[in-house]
Amino acid sequence: MKLSLCALQLDAAASRGRRYPELPHPYRDEFQRDRDRIVHARAFRRLEDKTQVFPPALSDHFRNRLTHTIEVAQIARTAAAALDLNQELTEALALAHDIGHPPFAHAGEEELNRQMQRYGGRFDHNLHALRIVEHFEQRYARFPGLNLTFEVREGIVKHSRDLAPGEFPELDEYLPGLRPPLEAQLIDLADEIAYNTADLDDAFSAGLFTAAEAAAAVPYFGRILEEVDTQFPGAAERIRFLEALRLLIDLLVGGLIEGTYAAATGAGVSSVDQVRAYPRRLAVFTPDAAATASALKGFLHRRVYCSEPLQQERSRVTAQLAELFEFFIRDPGQLPEPYRQQAAAEEPPRVVCDYIAGMTDGFFRRTYERIFGHGR
Repeated sequence: MKLSLCALQLDAAASRGRRYPELPHPYRDEFQRDRDRIVHARAFRRLEDKTQVFPPALSDHFRNRLTHTIEVAQIARTAAAALDLNQELTEALALAHDIGHPPFAHAGEEELNRQMQRYGGRFDHNLHALRIVEHFEQRYARFPGLNLTFEVREGIVKHSRDLAPGEFPELDEYLPGLRPPLEAQLIDLADEIAYNTADLDDAFSAGLFTAAEAAAAVPYFGRILEEVDTQFPGAAERIRFLEALRLLIDLLVGGLIEGTYAAATGAGVSSVDQVRAYPRRLAVFTPDAAATASALKGFLHRRVYCSEPLQQERSRVTAQLAELFEFFIRDPGQLPEPYRQQAAAEEPPRVVCDYIAGMTDGFFRRTYERIFGHGR
C-alpha cells in the first residue's frame, strides 16, 4: 500500500541544523547520523535492563524497554515508508523516544515525579531524554551531548504532546504552539500500537487472561480469533492467539497509515510548514482502528496493569525508590562523582533525580542492597 504524502516529507537537507555546526558526512545524511548516535549512546544500551511492564524475573521472553523500542521503530518506519515520509528521521525519533525512562517502567517515573514535586520540581521522561542527548552523553571532544539535529530534539520533547506557548520557558526554542513534522507525529501512535499488542502478548503468556476473555472485550480481536480458529482448528491455543495478534497488529498499523493519509489530504496541507501550523495533529487512526485501540487499552488496564502481581511489584519498587531518593537527599556525599560535585553546586533534588533516572533496574537493585542490605 502506497498512499504518498511525499510533499509533507521533511528532507534532511531542510533541517534547521545542530546546536554546534559540523561538516557534512560523505555518505550519511543528518538524520542517519542522528540515528547512529542514538544507537551508540550509553542511555540507549541501558534500555536493555529497564522494565517495560513485566519484571524479568517472571520470564526471559517478556519485552524490556529496549525490545519495545525496536518494535516501535519497526512499526514507525513501516508507516513512514507507506506514506512516503522520511524513514531515517522517523527511525531516529522512534529509537530515542524512551531513552529518558527511569528504572521500573511507569511506576518509576511516577515515583520520581512525586519525589520531585516535594521540592517544587517534576520529572518527565521526555524532558529527561532531552537532557540526556544535550548534556549527559559525553562522547565527543568538540561538544557536549550528542549534538542531534533540531528536528530530532524537537521530536523528543513533543513525542507524546504538543507544547503551549509559555508552558515551559526552557523549551521555547522548540516552537511551542506548533505541531512537529508528520514523522514525529507518527511516533506516539506507533508506540501505542507496539505496547498495546506486546502487553497483550506478554500478559497472555503470563496467564492473566484467556484468549476468549480478550476476544469478548475487544470485538475486532474476537472476530479475527473466530476466523483463525476456523482456519487452524488443530493448532495449539498459543499459536492461534499469535495468528490473531498478528492480524490485530495489521489492522492497527494499516489504520494508522490510512487514517494519517486521510487526515492530511482532508486538511489540504501541502508542506511541512502547513503541517506545523495546522490546529491539530494529522497522524491519526481510522475510526475502526481507534475504536479497537481504545477497547484494547481498556482491557489491558483492567486485566493487566491493575492485576495483583503487577500492583504488588509496583508497590515494592516505588517504596524502594522513595527510600533511596531520601537517602541521597539526606547525604549527597554518598553520590558518586560527578553527581557529588553537582549536588554541591546545584539543587540536590534534581541531581539525585538525574542519578536514579539513569539507573537500570539491575543497578538500582544492587545500589539499594549495598546501602540498605538484603531482605528489606
